[in-house]
Amino acid sequence: MLKDFETKKREDKAQITAEIKELQNKLLGQQQLLMKEKLPMIVLIEGWAAAGKGSLIKELISELDPRFYHVVSPKVLPEAEERYPFLYPYMSAIPVNGKVTFMDSGWMENVVRKYLRHEINKDEYRKRIRQVNEFERQLRDSGYIILKIFLHIAKTEQYERLYELAENPGTEWRVDREDLWQHKEYKRFMEAYDDFMDKTGDTLGWHILDGNRRKTAIRDALKLLVQRVERGIQEGRFEGVSLEEDFPLREMPVLSKVDLSPSMEDDEYKKELKTLQSRLSELHNIIYRKKIPVVLCYEGWDAAGKGGNIRRLTYALDPRGFDVHPTASPLPHEFNRHYLWRFWTRLPRTGHIAIYDRTWYGRVMVERLEGFCSEKEWQRAYHEINEFERMLTDWGAVVLKFWIHIDQDVQLERFTDRQNTPEKQWKITDEDWRNREKWDEYEIAVNEMLQKTSTKNAPWHIIESNDKKYARIKTLRIIVKALEKACDKHFQRMME
Repeated sequence: MLKDFETKKREDKAQITAEIKELQNKLLGQQQLLMKEKLPMIVLIEGWAAAGKGSLIKELISELDPRFYHVVSPKVLPEAEERYPFLYPYMSAIPVNGKVTFMDSGWMENVVRKYLRHEINKDEYRKRIRQVNEFERQLRDSGYIILKIFLHIAKTEQYERLYELAENPGTEWRVDREDLWQHKEYKRFMEAYDDFMDKTGDTLGWHILDGNRRKTAIRDALKLLVQRVERGIQEGRFEGVSLEEDFPLREMPVLSKVDLSPSMEDDEYKKELKTLQSRLSELHNIIYRKKIPVVLCYEGWDAAGKGGNIRRLTYALDPRGFDVHPTASPLPHEFNRHYLWRFWTRLPRTGHIAIYDRTWYGRVMVERLEGFCSEKEWQRAYHEINEFERMLTDWGAVVLKFWIHIDQDVQLERFTDRQNTPEKQWKITDEDWRNREKWDEYEIAVNEMLQKTSTKNAPWHIIESNDKKYARIKTLRIIVKALEKACDKHFQRMME
């Protein structure tokens, strides 16, 4: 790739300028079509320091309507964002349908620099390559048009540009130690960039442009952009296919075979609740100090007791160290992005706990049954969700998923109680009754979900909740045991 790249011969400047103007005007018209067809687009501009990435983006957007694009520079990350999974700033920045996001450096620069700095080892490097491929494929499969450009310049050219910037008092701030280090290690960086592009080019190919010729690079980038938009509009939304991968799964029972008779006496419940909450409070302090993120997912039947279960959990926690995210129907700005976006943007920082009252599994339950997504989309989601959760556990998160389970008779009793008790009536809606009529359909969907997504790293736990006291204690036991295991594992790694 970069090693074999040949610098282009000089072309007539007037001709190139004319081509640039024509392409910019064409791109403006295409922007209107992207909005009309509700097609989102990401343009990733990677390349060498001083290659002209910022200037290139400036030319790409010069004739566009600024209301419908956004330029981000994720390379400059706030310290807080370093406490999230490494793809967090890029997923957070994806545009809504019909808009374009231009990224001045991104996941390539992030991975390569950290690897060459020895901030991540070879195993972590391979994991991040896999995560990048999954990230790009998931976006493409959900309809995103993606263009990846690398702006290449020779080492001598880079030196001249860095020297010119450093000598000018008005631009010297643009040259930092990282840029000088990259120039010094030019050969190592070139090999690393080549390796990264080789390993992440199968799903969405890379385009290397000659940054030694500024106007030529602008013209060629505009050509690529116009062609990519044109193809995206002609093809419409890409319909991804379901993928098969050997995720290690835990065997799960079908819901109809689960014994819902377990119960607990009041005295035993109160005693164990106090013990577990006390231990959980201790563990919360430890995971904060050790910077272990925790993701707790609650799904279950309406009136199964998710809210009461969560309240007993949060009572033991420091309110500054957790967030509860109740998940309702997506808002317009959420619906018009990848369905996982609204969960990515609610992930906990390291050392914090995120509790989801309903989750991304809506994709394979309510969205599946109510027709809010196509069959291809919800079939594909099992694999995408397993990838997402593997990314979380690779990051170091504890991921636990609870299905709060009751039978139909108990649900009817609780619905009736809510309907007849004024202070509880807000808990029952017409939608709850409609969902009850689809119990059998939901049970089929839930069984398939449990079978396909209870991975060894992010398992499902079926919580028998005909007796709410028993359900709360069982859930707290599982959480305490998982956090103790995570803290022990962290200590063992520190001792190695």
